[in-house]
Amino acid sequence: MAGSMEDGLLDESSLRKASRQFHVTTNLVLSTSVAACGYFAYGFAAGYSSPAQSGIMDDLGLSIAEYSVFASIMIFGGMIGALISGKVADIFGRRATIWLSDLFFIMGWCSITFGKRAWWLDAGRLVMGVGAGIYLYVGPIYISEVTPKNIRGSFVAAASCTLTLGFSLVYYIGNNMSWRTLALVGATPSFIQVLGVFFIPESPRWLSKIGLEKEVEASLQRLRGENADISTEAAEIKDFTETVQRHSGSTFMDLFSRKYARPLIIGVGLMALVQLGGNNAITSFASSIFRAAGCSADSASQVMAVLQLPFAVTSIILTEKAGRRLLMLVTSAGTCLGCLLVALGFLFKGYHLSTELTSSMVYTGILLFSVSFTMGMGGTPWIIMSEILPINIKGSAGSLVTLINCFTSWIVGYAFNFLFEWNAAGTFFLFAFFCGSVVVFVAMLVPETKGRTLEEIQASMTLLQ
Repeated sequence: MAGSMEDGLLDESSLRKASRQFHVTTNLVLSTSVAACGYFAYGFAAGYSSPAQSGIMDDLGLSIAEYSVFASIMIFGGMIGALISGKVADIFGRRATIWLSDLFFIMGWCSITFGKRAWWLDAGRLVMGVGAGIYLYVGPIYISEVTPKNIRGSFVAAASCTLTLGFSLVYYIGNNMSWRTLALVGATPSFIQVLGVFFIPESPRWLSKIGLEKEVEASLQRLRGENADISTEAAEIKDFTETVQRHSGSTFMDLFSRKYARPLIIGVGLMALVQLGGNNAITSFASSIFRAAGCSADSASQVMAVLQLPFAVTSIILTEKAGRRLLMLVTSAGTCLGCLLVALGFLFKGYHLSTELTSSMVYTGILLFSVSFTMGMGGTPWIIMSEILPINIKGSAGSLVTLINCFTSWIVGYAFNFLFEWNAAGTFFLFAFFCGSVVVFVAMLVPETKGRTLEEIQASMTLLQ
């Protein structure tokens, strides 16, 4: 008798889980594709300063110091955008916030395209940074909230791949056109997204948060297909949102209460350690690093850009097959090994050993770091962040996490040239330490989120009493 009851419960549970394995629909692909345009726009903007440098400096007569302001000021804009991103997304919704980030990008590109003086370009770059700071929060949040659990990680990873695509594209076409024309090309994905936002549904989880129950079901039906049974998913979203809001405050300081300690520590810690691993420095100053090691900077940088694309595509598959946790462990170990190779290469150079050995080790180490970061360490923390933060603190916590990401990225980029000139080997040993710290941090604190609904993940991460 007991066995029959258990079998019945198992059958019912299995049927319920099977019914939740939704298929990919046209509206789901459209929604994530439109949202992914923001990643492409950010990647293009981040890489723009490298191919445009000589043209802008010659046309406007800028010094290295003045151009450095232009190149780095985007990160300061990102900090501003990060501060407001969560609140704006909570008040106005995910779609409106994506649309707002596009306006900042478009205004920034227009300022650069038509600017006659340096401050026009600086202002444009700063405004684009605000848009980037807003998007880096709301983009992965929207995609994770509209996709079903069985394909959520792959969809967020696929969207993140467009960042690599944008970065690689600006590098290759940037040397063949003027910097003003290149700026116009950079505005294209934002124009596409501005129009596309009007054809995609709002996040059902945000709709549930503001109490629009009918709209929740309508949004889910569009995303899952006309014939899909969305009743169970809609009920789970509603029940979890109500439970969280019953046990939650609404002030910023509530973010630091004990029940949210684990997701907050994971989000902030992961973002800080990943950025302290040196990606911004290696991406921004790869040519200088290759030259210091005696490599051909142009050919080495081209190989690095080309290699990133297939590994970015690989991350789409591995995110769901291997899981977020294992992918982070393997790729962060890969970046650690890459930094160690670079550090040892420069260490050998200091002892006047073989120049060929130094260049080979540095070249191999930078490529290993680059593909490892692209394959998982770069994009996976954003997937995890979008999954673990409860809906009621997602705005304030997401803003804090994005701010930490931008701030630590700026620290690394700003300090790198000073550290590298002081001790090249020591700089990369330091990067290796932080990359190794990511391995330990993930192993000790980060849970696996593959194959679980957002409600299941968030309920396990918080203490609701």
